[in-house]
Amino acid sequence: MRVRPVDGPFALTITQANASRIYCLNRVAEAQGLHRGMPFSDARAFCPDLQSRPADQQGDAVFLRTLARWAGRYCPWVGLEGGDGLVLDVTGSTHLWGSEDALLADIAARLARAGLTVRIGLADTRGAAWALAHHGEQDKIGAQIAAPGYTVDRIGPLPVAALRLEDKANVALQRLGIRTIFDLMDLPRAAVSRRFGRDVLMRLDQALGDQPEQISPLSDPPHYGVRMTLPEPIGLSRDVLAGAERLLVRLCDKLKDQEMGARILCLTLQRVDQDSQQVELRLARPLRDAARILPLFQRGIEQVEAGFGIDLIRLEATQVEPLPVKQMNHVSRGDKDALDDLISRLGTRIGLENIQRFLPADSHIPERSFKIAPAAWSEPEGPWVMLRPRPLRLFPPEPIAGVGPRPPARFRWRRMSLGTGRATGPERIAPEWWLEDESWRSGLRDYWLVETRQGRRLWLYYTPQNPGWFVQGEFA
Repeated sequence: MRVRPVDGPFALTITQANASRIYCLNRVAEAQGLHRGMPFSDARAFCPDLQSRPADQQGDAVFLRTLARWAGRYCPWVGLEGGDGLVLDVTGSTHLWGSEDALLADIAARLARAGLTVRIGLADTRGAAWALAHHGEQDKIGAQIAAPGYTVDRIGPLPVAALRLEDKANVALQRLGIRTIFDLMDLPRAAVSRRFGRDVLMRLDQALGDQPEQISPLSDPPHYGVRMTLPEPIGLSRDVLAGAERLLVRLCDKLKDQEMGARILCLTLQRVDQDSQQVELRLARPLRDAARILPLFQRGIEQVEAGFGIDLIRLEATQVEPLPVKQMNHVSRGDKDALDDLISRLGTRIGLENIQRFLPADSHIPERSFKIAPAAWSEPEGPWVMLRPRPLRLFPPEPIAGVGPRPPARFRWRRMSLGTGRATGPERIAPEWWLEDESWRSGLRDYWLVETRQGRRLWLYYTPQNPGWFVQGEFA
């Protein structure tokens, strides 16, 4: 909605139990009686002009975690509250903004500038704050505050759904005429426990502060960095390599615990004159094996100018990727590991992006039957499926003289006079009509494998719709 505003009712949908339901909706849609969880078919019946798009729940989760990191500017304890909310323990932080009102005003103003609509509740307990944020009457900035000691007075008139009850318990209470939190508080606790279970009273006690409820803050992402301070400066490359080996062992143990692998490693060497040099290593595959990584650092370390000596070494994995543990068997081979190490070694000299491999592509057009991808970010795909032989070398079509649908007995190609010894074909290939390709505007092509008397094995084709002969490839 922030990127592409929509005039009129709009909703996001998700598929649950083979049915499409409303996941989120704007205020215009809510004003027409639509609500979350409503079947999308019923929503379209109530609101024929409803616009919709599939919800991106994974993107929402990523955005919410990003918002949680941003909220760390207000307090150190920030957790997630469902799929669309945050919970903050601002105890001891409100005085930094002058007052609770100023803190909430700053939060609302910053989120408004980002294009977000927010509802905020602040109270002595987490349950009461949730109730005020979801069911309280918001002020002009979208906030509701319960002053210390007045929690019961502020949440008492709210519906029982503000206690975060399950739908089954909420509906059962309303059928008995228990609609507000005050109504629930007036009931005998023993009768409520027997009729509805302990969860209802637990949620009530949590909202009133009679039972504690902790906030589980988001854990900081693991930091993949280790360092070593040396008592005496070193300057020999073998000493630096020995220090890097110690750091690599510690770093790889940390990566193994998290089932991660390093793709980019940065070795920082700080000299006694406070100057520092860096050796960056880009790996063809995620690794956490110190014995395989260490030799790849040798070339970069040998080029370091130690000056008057190095007294601090720091190693950090600046880019990591998941590397789950795999079951080994008796037929496992190290050929692939050796190839990955070779690609990494060459990549340190010419760049990983310059080492490429051919991969098969789903197309019967010769020049589209393969694609080129960087070897470090792709896996070999195969086996290559070739129903007909294909030349080892392909080049842009080169015209030759010829008349008729069969290959010419003699022709000139690249200043050479060639004679046809044997011709195999034709293989007719039609253009892919759904793609625009200037080189195939001549229509059909009849391909021939021509073995010349001079030893050349060429791939020729004839265009019947626009008569002409061309050479496009050469076999080995």
